[in-house]
Amino acid sequence: MTSNNNNTLVALSAAMADAVEKAGASTVTVDARQRMPASGIAYSAEMVLTADHVVERDEDISVQLPDGSRVSAALAGRDPGNDLALLKLTGAGLVPAETSAAPARIGQLALALGRPSQEGIQASLGVVSALGGPVRTGSGGLLEKYLRTDAIPYPGFSGGPLVDASGYLLGVNTSGLARGVSLTIPVSLAWQVAEALAQHGSVRRGFLGIRSQPVSINGAAQRLLGRSQSTGLLLVGVEESSPADEGGLIVGDILVGLQEAVIDDPDELLVRLSGSIVGQQAAVEVLRGGQPLKLSVKIGERK
Repeated sequence: MTSNNNNTLVALSAAMADAVEKAGASTVTVDARQRMPASGIAYSAEMVLTADHVVERDEDISVQLPDGSRVSAALAGRDPGNDLALLKLTGAGLVPAETSAAPARIGQLALALGRPSQEGIQASLGVVSALGGPVRTGSGGLLEKYLRTDAIPYPGFSGGPLVDASGYLLGVNTSGLARGVSLTIPVSLAWQVAEALAQHGSVRRGFLGIRSQPVSINGAAQRLLGRSQSTGLLLVGVEESSPADEGGLIVGDILVGLQEAVIDDPDELLVRLSGSIVGQQAAVEVLRGGQPLKLSVKIGERK
């Protein structure tokens, strides 16, 4: 091996160690289940984001900080659909994780971290092998997007961070969304959920009050829409006095857009009916009698 190659490997090794040290300062131990503790990420100075499936109890939760001290925590909120839970600590003085400004790319190096025991931070190196979503989870929920890596998800890594080669957060690791598979929830989605949990204790999900099924859109209708869109959602039922009913949607309409986003399957609609859209007037685009029509619908909240 040449000297230059050796120097490159030494530099890479040092960079990986620095990344672990940086991210490790924001990685904690979460003790909220009977089995082995799991990991968590400092969302703010007094809040920890972790995987929902590792929080098996609502009380008697403790968190071990990077310095080894242990503090009690309260459940601030949980979102089983995305397998995320937010814990509130008092006087913890956590170092919030620094998030990556750039989204993950297939092929980039990534480190999965965990702090499942008193032995300290643990790490596993891999590459980002896939980007995907939306996808149905094992519990029947819908994950808007995800990452997958070939880093080994050691026991207790759920709730811990996936970071880039500089130690910036790429996402939250969890083994609770798909049986036998560890996935990473991208930081953009994880932080969005954390914000909702901090404000409301849950993630608000929208409600239209429709029953629908996918249907093909012919070429003439696509030309009228001004875009290539081969499928939409045919409304086969509209609940009386629902947001859809009050907004003017009727059976037979083909839903093709919501807030300028193309709606071509049920999963895409569910993704768009989440977060800040709840309670807002939303632009809904339909085909009625083959003609495009735009309506304004106030999105309700699914109870």
